[in-house]
Amino acid sequence: MDVVTWTGRTACLLQQAMRMTNEQFAERLGISERTISRWHAQPDMIHRSEVQQILDTAHEQAEEAVQRRFALLLRPPAPVVKAQALRVAIAVVLRGDDVLLVCRRGDGELRWQFPAGMVKPGGDPATVAVQETHGETGVHCAVREQLGERVHPVTGVVAVYHLADHLAGEPANLDPLENVDVAWVPRIALTRFIPPDQIYPPILTALEATA
Repeated sequence: MDVVTWTGRTACLLQQAMRMTNEQFAERLGISERTISRWHAQPDMIHRSEVQQILDTAHEQAEEAVQRRFALLLRPPAPVVKAQALRVAIAVVLRGDDVLLVCRRGDGELRWQFPAGMVKPGGDPATVAVQETHGETGVHCAVREQLGERVHPVTGVVAVYHLADHLAGEPANLDPLENVDVAWVPRIALTRFIPPDQIYPPILTALEATA
């Protein structure tokens, strides 16, 4: 049997395991009900030696079911694992005065978007942006800078945007299940393909700065 250091908290856990009221627990230990209330109010207090012995005896004489419940209550709580928000890496790929777009299927309609891919936990969004651009379109690119991130107004995921430069390759639809077309679009005509209110403002700023 493990040795228990009796504090206000552990004594109250033993009471909980025994499923006793303050009055019942006080009677079981042979102490006053006021003392039990003080333990609840001061969970960090460490009991003097004679009280430690009283609680040791109560614990040792408890039924096996009580001891099992007490052992479970003593276990530290499991760490809270925070769910990572779903992230998507987006590549705004430039070639001269053109920007690369893909036309996606979805919800019964077609939407022009920038190449993008899901970022796995621990993944690097910039690397994903480059890899997904090549995987979707066959275009090789290099990230110039991260433009920022936001919760996408349509999809609700965290979108991480990257400005990238074209290195090599002509666009082709390499993902026909998701996309219907891939094209270089003149940057000045971008808002004819993607509604302006859905374009992350720093993208428009970057396109104007590099024109």
